[in-house]
Amino acid sequence: MTTRFDVYAIGNALVDLEYRIEDDFLQRHGIEKGMMTLAEPESQARLLAALDVDHQRLKQASGGSAANSIIASSAFGASCYYNCKVAGDELGSFYRRDLIAAGVATNLGEQGPEGVSGTCVVMVTPDTERTMSTYLGITADLSTDELDLDALRASRWLYVEGYLCTSPSARAAVATARAEARAAGVKLALTFSDPAMVRYFQPQLRELVDDGVDLLFCNEDEALGFAGCSDLDEALQALRQISSQGMITRGKEGAWAWTRNSVIELPAVPVQAVDTLGAGDSFAGAVLFGLSQGWSLEDSARLALRTASEVVSQFGPRLPLPRYRELLAEVRA
Repeated sequence: MTTRFDVYAIGNALVDLEYRIEDDFLQRHGIEKGMMTLAEPESQARLLAALDVDHQRLKQASGGSAANSIIASSAFGASCYYNCKVAGDELGSFYRRDLIAAGVATNLGEQGPEGVSGTCVVMVTPDTERTMSTYLGITADLSTDELDLDALRASRWLYVEGYLCTSPSARAAVATARAEARAAGVKLALTFSDPAMVRYFQPQLRELVDDGVDLLFCNEDEALGFAGCSDLDEALQALRQISSQGMITRGKEGAWAWTRNSVIELPAVPVQAVDTLGAGDSFAGAVLFGLSQGWSLEDSARLALRTASEVVSQFGPRLPLPRYRELLAEVRA
């Protein structure tokens, strides 16, 4: 089959709603800082009501970890497809329009099913740490019914976000997609997504890993948590058992890129960070773009570090779409 897409991603479809807050807001509302917490609809509504009393909503965008990555890949010039689920409500319509405006193909039709689309409330404290409260809504029902297997078979990469491990139907969809990808010679990439997935859903996350992947993304906390150790070199050895290549992002310390034969330590690009939301997502999107275009893992990682540095220096999980091409030209030069 002729290749039509560089990257086919499966992930949760969440409308990101971002606020700047103080630490005491989290303490008053009993929210664990720096983590993603799954919320029920009533508690999410109460949280939004409390935020809207005296906090300005900074951003509203189509989000979810893999969505942010795939939009970055597309903005760099890759041909991308995003597989997800939204409801036929106002937020669902907004989500579909936002994806299409970013040049991403999708399984979403003009009229979604009945239900409520998912939201992710992103709260950024003065130290730039982001804390998230996620109500999955209808995206928790993502299943094999939403898969576009023809598009998947015609792709170079399948990219799966770790957040899907919380949903049994989504895990079943990933299992089907994995099998189809392997049969069609499509490479498989996975991100652990969040330390909470490693801490609270490790058995389910290992279902997504299954017999291994071709590319793995994680940060330092996720690597240590998954390996169950406190030494990053030891954690790396555990990760190499499940993926022949991958990336460990380390914030201000840069990133480690590993292949079967080497480990490359790459420095971060110095910036004044104001918001870490989307840094890991944009990093993964840049790497996937590079690899899908035949770049080396190291060159792809250098583009990713440059991209992530710009993302953390502004509010929101993504850059203005034209900026990605400008960054690409600068890195190539």
